[in-house]
Amino acid sequence: MRIARQQDVTPAVLEVMARTRDPRLREIMVSLVTHLHGFVRDVRLTEPEFRDATAILNEIGALASDSHNEFVLMAGSLGVSSLVCLLNNGDHGNTETSQSLLGPFWRLNAPRVENGGTILRSDTPGDPLFVNARVVDGEGRPVVGAEVDVWHASPVGLYENQDPEQAEMNLRGKFTTDAEGRFWFRSVMMVGYPIPTDGVVGRLLAAQGRHPMRPAHLHALIVKPGFKVLISQVYDANDPHIGSDVQFGVTRALLGDFVRHDAPRPDAAAPWYALDYTYVMEPGEAVLPRPPIK
Repeated sequence: MRIARQQDVTPAVLEVMARTRDPRLREIMVSLVTHLHGFVRDVRLTEPEFRDATAILNEIGALASDSHNEFVLMAGSLGVSSLVCLLNNGDHGNTETSQSLLGPFWRLNAPRVENGGTILRSDTPGDPLFVNARVVDGEGRPVVGAEVDVWHASPVGLYENQDPEQAEMNLRGKFTTDAEGRFWFRSVMMVGYPIPTDGVVGRLLAAQGRHPMRPAHLHALIVKPGFKVLISQVYDANDPHIGSDVQFGVTRALLGDFVRHDAPRPDAAAPWYALDYTYVMEPGEAVLPRPPIK
């Protein structure tokens, strides 16, 4: 391996990558080196810029904690999370899918809640929200006995792990679908919120003149043997940032109709909201993702 000029570097590295025994790892590393070296040449990366880039990657890693994942935040802000999701679902991105981003705030072991129950565990002011949902397969048949993990931000735009004013596991719950594939519960209407901007991602958004807002949404993670784990977000179609999500997660299939009602109901004062939504699961292996936080 003798390198005399810059044109010699890439072939030398690719020759080494091609010796990788695992076929999939070999495919990934060859492609990574090809595109990464191409990027360096395309932008004519300078030495100071390279040092800055490595420092930024080190900083992103150092920002990881039990309650924050800067890498996931950055992947979403670059559209990578959304692209990976769509490439791997809905006939490789050619058809609509209920799949969406996992996001940086899913936690394991949410408390189990009976259908019709509430996921509020502390005083959480906000307009009541009643969710009625179904889980079906690609043919529209109910998926019975699926485990449904739901979570969302509070009306002040914070998840409970970010907010000392909220009880542990507030606005999180785990349900089981009934014989018709249904689950239902009570919560409070969520709002859109800014992603954390006190790290590398925040500096990138500021440098690009981008806002940090995510439109209001409800998370769900649905598990049933014989199906691929469904990770979903249902977005409020009326949110002012529905067309400019900082994480590029909104798709047409994920738009929800959060209907406002201005007449009281026996168990809720007006105004209150209702969401009816159908989640569609795809066949596959039920493998849980790694939680981004504890």
